[in-house]
Amino acid sequence: MQFEWATPTRIIFGPGAVREAGNIAAEMGKRVFVVTGKTLSRATPLLEMLAEAGLETVTFQVAGEPTTDRVWTGLEQARAANCDSVIGFGGGSPLDAGKAISGLLTNPGRLMDYLEIIGSGKQLKHRAAPYMAIPTTAGTGTEVTRNAVLTSPAHKVKVSLRSPLLIPRVALVDPELTCTLPPAITASTGLDAFTQVLEPFVCNKPNPFTDAVCREGLRRAARSLRQVCEQGEDKGAREDLALVSLFGGLALANAGLGAVHGFAASLGGMFPAPHGAICARLLPHVMAANVRALQVRQPHSEALARYEEIARILTGQAAVTARDGVMWVQELCEALNIPPLAAHGMHAADILTVIEKAARASSMKANPVRLTPEEMQSILEKAL
Repeated sequence: MQFEWATPTRIIFGPGAVREAGNIAAEMGKRVFVVTGKTLSRATPLLEMLAEAGLETVTFQVAGEPTTDRVWTGLEQARAANCDSVIGFGGGSPLDAGKAISGLLTNPGRLMDYLEIIGSGKQLKHRAAPYMAIPTTAGTGTEVTRNAVLTSPAHKVKVSLRSPLLIPRVALVDPELTCTLPPAITASTGLDAFTQVLEPFVCNKPNPFTDAVCREGLRRAARSLRQVCEQGEDKGAREDLALVSLFGGLALANAGLGAVHGFAASLGGMFPAPHGAICARLLPHVMAANVRALQVRQPHSEALARYEEIARILTGQAAVTARDGVMWVQELCEALNIPPLAAHGMHAADILTVIEKAARASSMKANPVRLTPEEMQSILEKAL
């Protein structure tokens, strides 16, 4: 058995934790580049805390998915302002953008030099500028991962800037920051978090550390995911989902994902769809395809036994099958009104292109069983 466990230097979790941001940031630098989402006013309390700590700030907004062009613009502004540290505040988009900017602040060259698939894929040589990630959604877990997922509009694909040197210095997770999220965003981001504790558990490179956080994440998601979407003010459920997101980030960073995220990398680059919404739509269909493929081609595999364990965790029943777990997820997605891929502009004519691009995704290679082109096509047809 061989594995690696990489995490931020500090993980700070709990209601009200964001109030520590000023003091922590003061230990990281003097001039902070603050990357936010499209609504800058949400970051006003944070900016006030930073000012009280004696820090100068430069703000930069990322509305929608972080593109390569937008990240490069942010980098130029951060360099021009002589910023020595970065804070990402918001959902996965500003957090990923901030992470990429922090990495490029200390490394020479162009963004394309370091990107996977569409770039040169060079390794970063210097540790990123001090970076603190403060998520305001419970979904991506990017506050604890080693990669920044960026969209290249020119190539119509999502790719990663990936390095252990990108892992945030501090992950500050305050579940109270998620309490104002509307039900639709809570559902899509929550199902993304759920996917990210499920896929690493059944992927082809799990390890004892990731197994532990995945099992706990699955348990908390099972009891709180529907509840938090229906009763958004439930602080206990919000705390559960924030932990699921955090655990998912730790798990995917140290094990891998699967076909859901393999497809999502392609779809997210081709269509203007939120990452969480894509994952939510694909999850039950990928689960069903994986279970069928394992039953036929690898009936004694550990992954199939893990799907059965997932079913027991989700249903709370002992005498269930992997298929029962798939049905539980399918019913949850129906209850949460997850829209089909067609709602984001995908058509049947796009399926072959998506399959071709997805086959090259690193997440697809971590899937517990290699899916045939026909199985991949069936998944997309059902999700369409």
